[in-house]
Amino acid sequence: MKVNKFFLLCMVSGVLLFGGVSCNKETGKVNIFTLQDDIDLGNQLAEEIANDPVNFPLLSRTQYPEAYERLDSILDAFLATGHVAHADAFPWTAYIIHNDSLINAFATPGGHVYFYTGLIKALDNEAMFAGVVAHEMAHCALRHSTDRLTRHYGLSMLLAVVLGENPSMLAKIASEIGSGLASLAYSRRQEYEADEFAVKYMSSTEYHPMALADFFTKLEDMPHPPTFLSTHPSPEDRMEKIEEAWIKYGSHVGEYFEDRYQAFKNSLP
Repeated sequence: MKVNKFFLLCMVSGVLLFGGVSCNKETGKVNIFTLQDDIDLGNQLAEEIANDPVNFPLLSRTQYPEAYERLDSILDAFLATGHVAHADAFPWTAYIIHNDSLINAFATPGGHVYFYTGLIKALDNEAMFAGVVAHEMAHCALRHSTDRLTRHYGLSMLLAVVLGENPSMLAKIASEIGSGLASLAYSRRQEYEADEFAVKYMSSTEYHPMALADFFTKLEDMPHPPTFLSTHPSPEDRMEKIEEAWIKYGSHVGEYFEDRYQAFKNSLP
């Protein structure tokens, strides 16, 4: 990774040097990390997660090829829309974590997205799940992850991790991201942005974008809603804004694919 040491020293000291700051053209927000920083940190976290099968029992791609073929096809459909920022720059990869008790998904910088089997099995159709995939991809594309991590761990700490100078922090960061730590929750603005861009992505595919709103209805109606809902904007607010985004991007009417999704669920352990 090409990083100017003087720039890092100045930033850690609190001096803002705009030569190393990047601006997200999608949102207009400034990110102090480069795209390569996102990629490097994401790859390090992906490796840490892969090496921790106790906390992250990832399904093997060779043992469950049908499941990953379906998941990859959803990911690729969104990348092909031309709307996902950094579609060619990030090493976009999707993973399935075998834990039926957790209804959750998360993303790390650089295009790594993770989905628990508990989430997959709890949903009714592929469009609903595709909305979740699109939402997590939007967090990556909008580079919310590095912003969230910087706010939680501090700039100097995260830069040290990116530079490989604090490898012991990787396990801690991976664990806290995967567990949905409340203090790592995205801001309300970031959640709304991810919802809107997910609708934008879906509006150029075969999926019905309003299935993302159905996802929040589904979670809210569960006897024991996932704990992460308590750290997110209310489902009612999000469903209203999702509908606004759906109208904004052309009121596309797509499919739900219940049978195809059942086949996907059947391919899981």
